[in-house]
Amino acid sequence: MSYSVKPGNVTSQNDLAVVTTSESLDYSPYTERPETYIVPVVFAVIFIVGVLGNGTLVFIFVRHRNMRTVPNTYIFSLALGDLLVIITCVPVTSTIYTVESWPYGAVVCKLSEYFKDVSIAVSVFTLTALSAERYCVIVNPIRRHVGGGHVTAKPVTLVVAVGIWVLAVVFALPSVLFSDLESRLVGGNHTIVFCTPFPHDYGMIYRQAIVMFKFLAYYAIPLIVIAFFYVLMARHLELSTRNMPGELQGQSTQVRGRKKVAKMVLAFVFIFIACFLPYHTFSLWFHFSPTSEQDYDDYWHAFRIIGFCLSFINSCINPVTLYCVSGTFRKHFNRYLFCCCGGPGSRGRAFSRKGDGSSTVCETSSHTMVHFHSTLRRHHKQQLEDGLSCDTTHTALFAAEKT
Repeated sequence: MSYSVKPGNVTSQNDLAVVTTSESLDYSPYTERPETYIVPVVFAVIFIVGVLGNGTLVFIFVRHRNMRTVPNTYIFSLALGDLLVIITCVPVTSTIYTVESWPYGAVVCKLSEYFKDVSIAVSVFTLTALSAERYCVIVNPIRRHVGGGHVTAKPVTLVVAVGIWVLAVVFALPSVLFSDLESRLVGGNHTIVFCTPFPHDYGMIYRQAIVMFKFLAYYAIPLIVIAFFYVLMARHLELSTRNMPGELQGQSTQVRGRKKVAKMVLAFVFIFIACFLPYHTFSLWFHFSPTSEQDYDDYWHAFRIIGFCLSFINSCINPVTLYCVSGTFRKHFNRYLFCCCGGPGSRGRAFSRKGDGSSTVCETSSHTMVHFHSTLRRHHKQQLEDGLSCDTTHTALFAAEKT
């Protein structure tokens, strides 16, 4: 029969079970623990939703040229990072609470820790870059129309996105270098093996330094920077709305589009905060509280498992959020993932939702499209880039269908 150490004697570090150094531990059969059944189900949902959602986002970005805008490039980077952790880590770490010992070997231990840290870093650094980009767009809305700003924005975005991945890979190196398997003798004559990013030989100072570094680099500092940009953005929007010059009134549609994208990014940020707050709270408490091992009880055990699951839920929730807030992405999701629209008969038509949930069909004649195409081409590109709206103009729909 397989057994597991009771909550008071097991701790969690970086989502992998770490057993305390006590040599005399009480056992409880893993078949009697609720997490044995709950965690695999949660992770199965995470895997399915994450692969389908993020995979569809990647496909949309690659398939449709008009979707390769500045904010969408960052969203594409987010989706790649989430796919990385879902494919490489979720199937492995879902067994942490269902088996007694680590069954995959030292190489998988190192890689799972490494890819998880890379994904977290890509997510939070990309959200920070998105917040800075949204601030620049809203504060200076005509920057792309003066001096060729719209030409240089995308190359700069690609450089930033690649730099984010390079930085994430470098920051995660300690995980692949130092993570390893360790064993503990428990219950007098029983040995269990576990994967840990904190080898026992490096001592408590190393553990505390890594935990604090990850909290600051992957959570606290990026969120402070994001908050700074959004405070400045909110102040600018308040002042510009109050004292908007008459010549800018015609740009109110674009301003609303940019606000919508800013709100979407803010939703991503709040989701990230909620998903990783329990994870970092538990890590800081356990490694910095001198009595944490003695105080570890059923409450902290449940808190640990919730934080463990939420940190991975973050990797599948962004496509769901994007589907809810973006008409353009919703249209493509319906076409490729749900097969609701986008068939041959839908060309030249736009489906828009009314407030009561009903649908209306907006017909666009070819004569009208030809007449306005040359004059609205630039506005269409700008609206797709800054508004992510499904039904902003007839030309946006025409261009989207052509691709």
